[in-house]
Amino acid sequence: MASISSLGIGSGLDLSGLLDDLESAEQEKLTPIVSQQQSYKTKLSAFGTLESSLTALRDAATKLSDPETFTAVTSSMTGDAVTASTTGDAVAGRYQVEVSQLAQAESMASKAFDSKSDDLGISGTLTLSVGDGASVDIDYAEGDSLEDIRDAINAADAGATAAIVNDGNGYRLTLTSDATGTDSTMSLSGDTAAFGDTATPGFSTTVDAQDAKLTVNGISITSQSNTVEEALQGVTFNLTSTTESAETLTVSKDTESMTEAVEAFVKAYNSFQSTADNLTSYDSESDTAGTLLGNSTMRSIESRLRSVLSYSDSEGAFSMLSDLGIERQLDGTLEIDDDKLSDAITNDSDAVSQFFSGADGESGLVASIDDTMGSILDDGGLLQTATDGIDTTLSSLDDRYTRMQESIDATVARYRTQFASLDSLVSQMNSTSDYLTQQFDALSA
Repeated sequence: MASISSLGIGSGLDLSGLLDDLESAEQEKLTPIVSQQQSYKTKLSAFGTLESSLTALRDAATKLSDPETFTAVTSSMTGDAVTASTTGDAVAGRYQVEVSQLAQAESMASKAFDSKSDDLGISGTLTLSVGDGASVDIDYAEGDSLEDIRDAINAADAGATAAIVNDGNGYRLTLTSDATGTDSTMSLSGDTAAFGDTATPGFSTTVDAQDAKLTVNGISITSQSNTVEEALQGVTFNLTSTTESAETLTVSKDTESMTEAVEAFVKAYNSFQSTADNLTSYDSESDTAGTLLGNSTMRSIESRLRSVLSYSDSEGAFSMLSDLGIERQLDGTLEIDDDKLSDAITNDSDAVSQFFSGADGESGLVASIDDTMGSILDDGGLLQTATDGIDTTLSSLDDRYTRMQESIDATVARYRTQFASLDSLVSQMNSTSDYLTQQFDALSA
């Protein structure tokens, strides 16, 4: 008998539609697995959000243990002749600065030549040294131009730079020390005569090397450079011109940046608290719960952070966060008493620093927070344990899904085979019925 290529054609029954309905019913077996997968993926995402907020809190706390956070200073300078930059070592105060001379590099120049690129027709060796540096020989030969000699000097890396200047009468080869100050005076010897005229053979000095000279609160200071470091502890002066009158440098504690560091920590903690509240919330009206409501890992994290905020330093001037004006509120967030914090930072920033980082710079509240965060965020911590467990469960659910899908596919295939047999059988019976009907009709006729 010929096979039936489409269900229902032979029998006239809607076997294809019935098979689709049965397949849809079988697919419903996957729904609980998919729901579980989605639930665990949502938890995994929630732990990722939680990890981000905890990492931000850890970073903000670490900033409070930075030695420069509570030793930061700010500075201002009157006038335009001098600028100043400071480090945490700078001592607060007012300083009078006067500049009588800027440091400059020595320069030399040859006589004027008619061309910079034509053969000069001279040969010899120039011996150049700068300051206490070793002497360097620069050879030049007939056929070399002024440009060739310039390039040879620059390639020698002797501590001076050669250039060509057109003074209107011709091209002059110039040499300039790479560094300023009298310690970088140039010495040029050898076959130099050809670079001068009869009256003044060799190179002539066009700019004398000189040191910078300034006074700070009346104390004379000499510097090889216009960048003057450590003339004043923690201060670097950059000299741009001489002064007509004294300019004033004012150095003071940078209480603003100190306050901002504390505020950033409080903000980061409150952000974590907000994240935790959202993940563990419950809305009775809509009967919806946060993703991590009742989760043991979430409860443990919240408990550990509440505990670490109760840190107490019995040796310092400030023993608790509340002494700095940072109070825990009923909703779990932190709130700052601006006046109290400002008073603490302004009058005893060292003690504030000790509370956060300890007398040794490696203990204090920040160290306690870091230890707690390590138990949560580091390898083997609470979050990794929780997420590894979720990953294992998701892998198991994937296997279950695959096995169930294979079972459904096998069941639907069995139905299809059975329906095909049914379709053929009904088709055969219909053919037999039609044949018998025809025979009976023939007999009646």
